[in-house]
Amino acid sequence: MNYETGTIAQERLAGPDPAPARGRRRWMVALVVVLLVAVAAWALFGRGHKGAAAKPVEQLPTVSVIAPGRSTVDRLIQATGTLAARREMPVGVAGEGGMITRVLVEPGAWVKAGQVLATVDRSVQTQTAAALGAQVNVAQADLVLAQAELDRARALVDRGFISKADLQRRTATRDAAAARVKVAGASYAEARARNGRLDIRAPADGLVLTRQAEPGQVVGAGTGVLFRMAQGGQMEMRAQLSEADLVGLSPGARAVVTPVGSTRTFKGEVWQVSPVIDPQTRQGVARVLLTYDPALRPGGFAAAQIVSGVSYQPLLPDSALQSDDRGAYVYIVDAQDKVQRRDVKLGQVSDAGVAITSGLNGTERVVRSAGGFLAPGQKIKPVLQKA
Repeated sequence: MNYETGTIAQERLAGPDPAPARGRRRWMVALVVVLLVAVAAWALFGRGHKGAAAKPVEQLPTVSVIAPGRSTVDRLIQATGTLAARREMPVGVAGEGGMITRVLVEPGAWVKAGQVLATVDRSVQTQTAAALGAQVNVAQADLVLAQAELDRARALVDRGFISKADLQRRTATRDAAAARVKVAGASYAEARARNGRLDIRAPADGLVLTRQAEPGQVVGAGTGVLFRMAQGGQMEMRAQLSEADLVGLSPGARAVVTPVGSTRTFKGEVWQVSPVIDPQTRQGVARVLLTYDPALRPGGFAAAQIVSGVSYQPLLPDSALQSDDRGAYVYIVDAQDKVQRRDVKLGQVSDAGVAITSGLNGTERVVRSAGGFLAPGQKIKPVLQKA
């Protein structure tokens, strides 16, 4: 009895049997191992098979393209020439001449029409005019006397004291005296006009360009030019142009003139196109009217840009243009996004770009840059940018 009681107490103290718990743990570990092996197999074989079956992705270069359209392009003509007065007026001696006593103007002075530029000594001419003026007074006195005698004769002829023949003689005497007054007056006026022509005067409003007169200089009809003037102060540039540039150029065309050695520009317009061509140089002259400015010195050299018309052409940046032995060309992108060569002809070059006279209509997609790294037929990924 005591033995059985002790054995039962020992079993209660030892607890339940651990064998079933250990079996469950083994099954759980085995299940985890199987899952891990399955995942590893899928990662190794499933992904590898899928990657081998997928096609490789093609990497296309991204290239900027533009659709230039058509823009208004000025037809510019580059020209060189000399500056001059539009209407140059040489001024010399108009009368009989004499010794210059004073010069009243200097080059660069503005003068009015009839203004005295220089005076000539007139001491002898003044005395001659005075004598003629005195003759006018004598003739007028004779006329007054003849008229008085005629009036008295008319009063006496009715009384029979003077015959009609005597009256006619007195009338003729009066008429002769009146004629002598007119002759003397005309001679006096001529002398005064000659004296007035002794002074050298400006023929019109304008700017004095040169002076060749000095006090004490004796001048006459054959002396030559003493002053040169620009009528109204108007200047011009006489641009030398080739036959090809003269084609289509007409008066009214806009121009910008830059004198040599100056950074200033002056706006003007063509007012005359030469109707003839120099047979030696094969050039003609286009005369560009300019408003007076002290920087425009007649005789100086200048360059001009003349706008002879406008056209509508595609404009491209310099970076889009390529060239080789065959000439200038660009790369365009076709409907399949493939690069194709297109030969072009270049026109006017300006700050806005290079005009294309032929080869493009403006609707094409043109490679903007990096054309040197592309080849005809190459496929690209175009990115359209603003022209």
